[in-house]
Amino acid sequence: MRDGSNGSSGSPVVHGFPHLDTVRSAITALYRRISYDGVHSYATSLVPADAAFADADDLHLGSQRVAHALVEHLHLPQARMIVGFREMEHAASVELAAGPEYFIELNDRFRTHRRDIGAALAHEITHVLLHRLGLEFPGTRDNEILTDTVTAYLGAGWLLLDAFREDATSSQKLGYLTPEEFGYVLAKRALVFGEDPSVWFTSPQAYAAYTKGRAQALRDLDRPPLTAAGWAGRRRYAKDRRGARDNPGTGPGPDVPYTFEHGDAGLRVAFACPTCNQRIRVPVRGRVRARCGLCRTVLECDT
Repeated sequence: MRDGSNGSSGSPVVHGFPHLDTVRSAITALYRRISYDGVHSYATSLVPADAAFADADDLHLGSQRVAHALVEHLHLPQARMIVGFREMEHAASVELAAGPEYFIELNDRFRTHRRDIGAALAHEITHVLLHRLGLEFPGTRDNEILTDTVTAYLGAGWLLLDAFREDATSSQKLGYLTPEEFGYVLAKRALVFGEDPSVWFTSPQAYAAYTKGRAQALRDLDRPPLTAAGWAGRRRYAKDRRGARDNPGTGPGPDVPYTFEHGDAGLRVAFACPTCNQRIRVPVRGRVRARCGLCRTVLECDT
């Protein structure tokens, strides 16, 4: 089985958040597969020195060194990566056999763009991790988005965002997520582990994309029924709550991040955890403290 990573050089780069629903589903799937403790075993990101690649370094020895660092970072036991280079359409590919040896092929352009070898390897080695975990999404597109998301959330994907460069005449981006979506996932990780990946960026465009992604991630924290919700959101929530009480069976519009449910215990509100996107249900009775059973985030709600 072969998996390849997307890489564009010179073609227009897509921006914004077109894959956000899949990204959020990927974060939920990761927590479900490896648990809270598993996710928190990746609390420290890959450090820049482990992916550094000087022009004077031997191409193959340097690639093997970076691959080994990524294998260790992603907690892959007894996995030996053999890295080669050839002309190819994609940025890289990996043979997903049973192991313990995995063959990674990188696009020939990385012979002269060595600073981005770590980024390409991070995506491919995460494919190996997901293969071993048995975690995949249906369809190539969604599975690649899952891979990018997990790479970023487990502390190696800042390399993929740092490989993004764009100017008036050329552009380069690795991975399937947009730069802003990479920023979003990195910001979600940063909120959990209290780190600032932006200090590692060498690309100004990567820093700008991270800033936009972080703004989107922070918006997840101020949606009703969370107490941090703004005035407009709270007003809309109160109106929808009255509607749910007065007209059982009807719900708010599709553009709001919550739904109301009637049950034997009364009215409940369901919404996505801002950390892992797991669905949470709490009673509608004013101030409520909820704890996500998946990622253990404690949420202050005003229902």
